[in-house]
Amino acid sequence: MPDLLFATNNQHKLREIRDIMGLQMRILSLKDVNLDVEIPETQETIEGNASQKAWFIREQSGLNCFADDTGLEIDALDGRPGVYSARYAGEGCSFDDNITKILLELKGVENRKACFRTVICLILDGKEHLFEGRVDGTIIKERKGIDGFGYDPVFLPDGFTQTFAEMPPYLKNGISHRGRAATKMLKRITG
Repeated sequence: MPDLLFATNNQHKLREIRDIMGLQMRILSLKDVNLDVEIPETQETIEGNASQKAWFIREQSGLNCFADDTGLEIDALDGRPGVYSARYAGEGCSFDDNITKILLELKGVENRKACFRTVICLILDGKEHLFEGRVDGTIIKERKGIDGFGYDPVFLPDGFTQTFAEMPPYLKNGISHRGRAATKMLKRITG
């Protein structure tokens, strides 16, 4: 089975993907192949960003690789923050700033339904493959939990009583949007 390069500078995502893939595949980081680059992310869709990032790293490295893009889509906010999830509160903002912004926007709002959507773009032997993972849930009114990253402290997946930030990694990875997309990718690679 080929090694795969993960086109990300996000160490949280790298750790999560390595946990999800387990021993089934060796996931290389950009550091492992001595690539220190800013990855472009200028598309208007999650799919577009995943593809752009994967092809950029493929061109830089020449290796089989994959990239992901994730968005939190909130019904009451007409799908926002969506593709802008990482920078929703503005350029240079933290995820804490982003959470504060959505909690303010949802103040007094009854419908707090949301979903996390991840698209992984795999470039394998010069061909592009897309895999989507989705998990539905609710945005709670205050942060709970210390694990995870991003919007995990305010996202309560349907059917559970813990936010992603309260769950142990094995549980989150088994039901998460990224976990579902990565599992589809792994099935495609392993046949």
